[in-house]
Amino acid sequence: MAESFTPTSGLLGGLLIGASAALLLLLNGRVAGVSGIVAGLLGGRPGGWQAMFALGLLLGALGYGVLAGGLAVDVRASVPVMAVAGLLVGFGARLGSGCTSGHGVCGLARLSARSVVATAVFMSAAFATVFVVRHVL
Repeated sequence: MAESFTPTSGLLGGLLIGASAALLLLLNGRVAGVSGIVAGLLGGRPGGWQAMFALGLLLGALGYGVLAGGLAVDVRASVPVMAVAGLLVGFGARLGSGCTSGHGVCGLARLSARSVVATAVFMSAAFATVFVVRHVL
C-alpha cells in the first residue's frame, strides 16, 4: 500500500467516485449524497438501493484493505472527540441540506449554485479547522 498520497491514486479514486455517482444517477435517478442515503436508512423509509449503496461503501473499504495488505490508519483523537466530530459533521450536513458527496461531487457536476456555495463553506471550515488544530491548540 502506498504510504503517501500520489497524483495517480488521487486520479484513480476521483474517477471511481465520479463513475459511481454517475452510474447511480443514470441507472437509478438518484444523487449519491451519503447523508441522504443514511437518513433514508435510519429514518424508516429505506429502499433496497440505499442498503446496497451503504454495503458497497463498507465492502469497498474492506476490499481495498485486503488488496493493499491493510489500512494505514493513524487516529490520534479519542473516541469521544471523534463522536462529537461525527455529530457536528452530521448536523452540518443537515443544516447545509446535503453532505460533501452530495454537494461536492454531484452538485458541482450538475453546476448547482447552491452546491458551489455549500462546497466553498465546508472547504473553508475544513481549512480553518486544520489550521487551528495544527497551529493554535
